[in-house]
Amino acid sequence: MEQCACVERELDKVLQKFLTYGQHCEQSLGELLHYVGQLRAELAGAALQGTPLSATLSLMMSQCCRKIKDTVQKLASDHKDIHSSVSRVGKAIDRNFDSEICGIVSDAVWDAREQQQQILQMAIVEHLYQQGMLSVAEELCQESTLNVDLDFKQPFLELNRILEALHEQDLGPALEWAVSHRQRLLELNSSLEFKLHRLHFIRLLAGGPEKQLEALSYARHFQPFARLHQREIQVMMGSLVYLRLGLEKSPYCHLLDNSHWAEICETFTRDACSLLGLSVESPLSVSFASGCVALPVLMNIKAVVDQRQCTGVWSHKDELPIEIELGMKCWYHSVFACPILRQQTSDSNPPIKLICGHVISRDALNKLINGGKLKCPYCPMEQNPADGKRIIF
Repeated sequence: MEQCACVERELDKVLQKFLTYGQHCEQSLGELLHYVGQLRAELAGAALQGTPLSATLSLMMSQCCRKIKDTVQKLASDHKDIHSSVSRVGKAIDRNFDSEICGIVSDAVWDAREQQQQILQMAIVEHLYQQGMLSVAEELCQESTLNVDLDFKQPFLELNRILEALHEQDLGPALEWAVSHRQRLLELNSSLEFKLHRLHFIRLLAGGPEKQLEALSYARHFQPFARLHQREIQVMMGSLVYLRLGLEKSPYCHLLDNSHWAEICETFTRDACSLLGLSVESPLSVSFASGCVALPVLMNIKAVVDQRQCTGVWSHKDELPIEIELGMKCWYHSVFACPILRQQTSDSNPPIKLICGHVISRDALNKLINGGKLKCPYCPMEQNPADGKRIIF
């Protein structure tokens, strides 16, 4: 992080210089235009009177030309100084970051280069769709000749359309979507529809006493949620007592907090993605963040491997030489390590549940077979190896 901070400081200096230069440039050119405008008006007045060019006007023209030249030279000099500041940012990046990171991964990883490239392009397109940058995603598809089905795009288009409406505090599209998917949302124990109705009710409360009857009428939408959200409904109904006095100065002023809009956007994104089988976070951004955490560790390991000349220890392809802790945020599925061989199971070496209930890896099971029989390493039960069942976490 210290390296990033160093580069950021240099970048801040450049941005500050750009800002100062822009302000100075605007002021200098404004003064110059004003001066030239005054001289032009005097020259036009002299021409209308038919009088010859006076010595004073001639001197003013000379001074004006000199001032224009000096101003342009000063602005060009300041602009050149900014170029040197920009180059210092590049030097700071080279100084603080190792640009030679290609050696960490061997070329064998990219054996199927065309297939890998297509997977990467698809990940970028999915990220762009998920971030709402639809036009950029379409342009990338055209330039990369990537064929993306409409069925793939449709969920992202719908989510972005509803989120844009929510950002503009329009609840209509989100409510319509929640009602049409009510049963599936209930299966997910989602409170999205209730929160949308609650936010609409709060908007009616914000309208003052004139909206009281409409708010009372809309409260009927809370009936299906009365059992699960009784306390919240009671709070909203209690706020009606203070409607004439103004909710802003009442114990219910928290209902008018703008944070409810940010919360509803997060809730909708999370529940809608769960319903549609999409990840809440972009897989590309998660992979990139994980790579940023793992890269310094891998670079250190690569340096040690090269120094000790034991390159065969790390095949680079389907394994890492050490375990890298990415934090709880990056835990997406359970991992089983064989208690016998101390190895993490995989598709080729899955976990096997024995009759006695103990679980070991398939490789460990094969090594423990003796005379066609298997004796559990944790209990004395002897069993047929074929009776073991694969477990999928």
